[in-house]
Amino acid sequence: MEPLTPRAFAVSELAIEVFRANGALLAAGDALARPAGLTSARWQVLGVIDHGPLTVADIARAMGLRRQSVQQTAESLVVEGLAAFRDNPRHRRARLLAATDTGRRALADVERRHAEWADDLAAALDASAITAATEALRALTARLDRSAMDSTSE
Repeated sequence: MEPLTPRAFAVSELAIEVFRANGALLAAGDALARPAGLTSARWQVLGVIDHGPLTVADIARAMGLRRQSVQQTAESLVVEGLAAFRDNPRHRRARLLAATDTGRRALADVERRHAEWADDLAAALDASAITAATEALRALTARLDRSAMDSTSE
């Protein structure tokens, strides 16, 4: 195996930290969502459809996930009465997922806890570092998305 260049090593280190942060954020999200009967995944899907009903494929695109994983989460939300499928006037087979009143109440409950949690976390971090990290992650994601598109067009 060829040794990593310093810049390749830096990107690898960044990826490892993103994976670790993702795990920590999911655990924190689960803890925030649990009192409302949600998981991080359910919370995220409800947050996306809170702006209006969407197809599972549209939700997956918005979240950067595979349709199949969102489909499973959507079905569990429906079983729990937190969301419902509606007919889609633009597409017979791709139904729309919409939050129910119960789902909107659960989402509002989690969002209240999240606001306090986020403010406490932000108070412990440097604001300019948060901004720089956000910009770096956006650039990384954009580059990864371009690379994925380039590889699918070959």
